[in-house]
Amino acid sequence: MTDVTRESEEAASGLTIDALAQRTGMTVRNIRAYQSRGLLPPPEVRGRTGFYGDEHQARIELIRELQAEGFNLEAIKRLLEAGGSSADVLRFTRAVHEPFADEEPHIVTGDDLAVAGGVEANPELLRKALKLGLVTEVGPDRYELRSPRLVAAGGELADLGVPPEATIEVVSKLRRHADGVARTFVDLFIDQVWKPFDAAGRPPERWPEIVDAIERLRPLAGEALIAVFKLAMTEAVDKAFGREIERASREPDPRQSRKRRRS
Repeated sequence: MTDVTRESEEAASGLTIDALAQRTGMTVRNIRAYQSRGLLPPPEVRGRTGFYGDEHQARIELIRELQAEGFNLEAIKRLLEAGGSSADVLRFTRAVHEPFADEEPHIVTGDDLAVAGGVEANPELLRKALKLGLVTEVGPDRYELRSPRLVAAGGELADLGVPPEATIEVVSKLRRHADGVARTFVDLFIDQVWKPFDAAGRPPERWPEIVDAIERLRPLAGEALIAVFKLAMTEAVDKAFGREIERASREPDPRQSRKRRRS
């Protein structure tokens, strides 16, 4: 009997817990632990032996993937109890955990960081950058730039004569505003999409719709924020420079004052 034939017969008749452990690379103890936590449905009992099928193997594989995504077993249990197919649950969790950023973080040394934004040269600035989440320390003299684009903008501001201290302060203010904007969009999703879905009993056929809504929220939030920011920036620049021009028109011209002194 070939291995393929043996596996086909096992799948048709069911797997013992030892065979399931071997098939999934798990230990029998861990499988029993999953069962005790309610993560696995009970096996089909024939005689005194429990037999497991494809759905148990798929569930174990899903649990392991969710653990790899960073979920603990209690959170996984709540997700599984929420309903939906294994594929829907996995897609949902990946959509929730997927970063909104469209750029890859960079790993740099302290010298690179100093050149990029001048934060390594000043321990206080580095502390603020770490607190804001702009930089993550990943090892001795190794840092992860979570948004290289933002750090590059700081470098360009430095070229314009803006000191790193001022740039960090601006980013700190932007982060506070961004936190509020993020909460606004998340609250919108929770109130208008998730809560109605939850109130309806989380019907399995609507899980793909919920996942699609999360995935569409990402570009929509970014586009809306940029559009509103452009309007606000245009008005702020007009008002600020309007005030400066008006103030300058009321003050005496220093060149005329120098001419009068020379005469």
